[in-house]
Amino acid sequence: MDAIRLGTFTRSVLLDVARSTGQLEAAGLNVTEVSVPSSPEQFSSLRARQLDAVFTSPDNVLAYRFLPSNPLHELLDVEMVAGLDRGLGLCVGARPGITVVSELSGTRFGVDVPNSGFAFVGYELLARHGLPRDGYEVVTLGSTPKRAAALLADGCDATVLNAGNELRARENGCTLLASATELGPYLGTVVARLRDGSASDAVDRLVTTLIEVSDGIRDGRLLDAATSSAAAVLGLDPGLATEHVAVLRDPRQGLIPGGAVDAASLATLVDLRRTYLPVPELDDILGSLDRVVRAGVLVA
Repeated sequence: MDAIRLGTFTRSVLLDVARSTGQLEAAGLNVTEVSVPSSPEQFSSLRARQLDAVFTSPDNVLAYRFLPSNPLHELLDVEMVAGLDRGLGLCVGARPGITVVSELSGTRFGVDVPNSGFAFVGYELLARHGLPRDGYEVVTLGSTPKRAAALLADGCDATVLNAGNELRARENGCTLLASATELGPYLGTVVARLRDGSASDAVDRLVTTLIEVSDGIRDGRLLDAATSSAAAVLGLDPGLATEHVAVLRDPRQGLIPGGAVDAASLATLVDLRRTYLPVPELDDILGSLDRVVRAGVLVA
């Protein structure tokens, strides 16, 4: 068995289904899922080779590959190996009692770090609903599960949620105010790694396995396994687990066929950065995607 240490923010239903159905074992893989508290810590661990691969926002890969102003202030030779999903329900959620975006004026908006992909999504969704970037306070809270907990413990008044965290928040009285589907083509999660990582072959086999599992969830063959995994790893009751699996199968925000990373979705991410953190290096990113996306994955 080849060992892989995989850094994730929220436990992955896709990975759990691959494990519970025996497909990881059949691929000769022993995958340890490591919870990471924030994107800077995720990429710091990847840089230190404490992780072999990560499930992360493609915006993080662009930032740490091309932009010296990233939180580590260092460029890393990272690549996207495959696209996994289109956001998994990514949305702005507000604490109980807030029902429209205008009520967030002057409140606290929780982010992983202020200059990250999900933060930019939140800023843009609020702006599209009439609340400009200077209309609220931004507070740094770390990963999505941490922000979801803060939303219910008076640590913030709104934040960006996904991957089942939004369903639990809604079940606890929070309001889901705006969806990332409003932004057009969007890429939520990719598998990323260092180009010269020692476990490259094993990570390639992991990606192949995940694509096979994704196909099985989308075409219905693995519905029961996915529903059981959603309940077990995300702590969802049967109804919410079923709802999360429906999100996984939704072509607008769910799992991506074939692990494709498409140029239109990456352009959405770059445009968000241009809006909220413009730097000269952004002008070169879209013309340099072959340096960050593995050959054969990027599609027009």
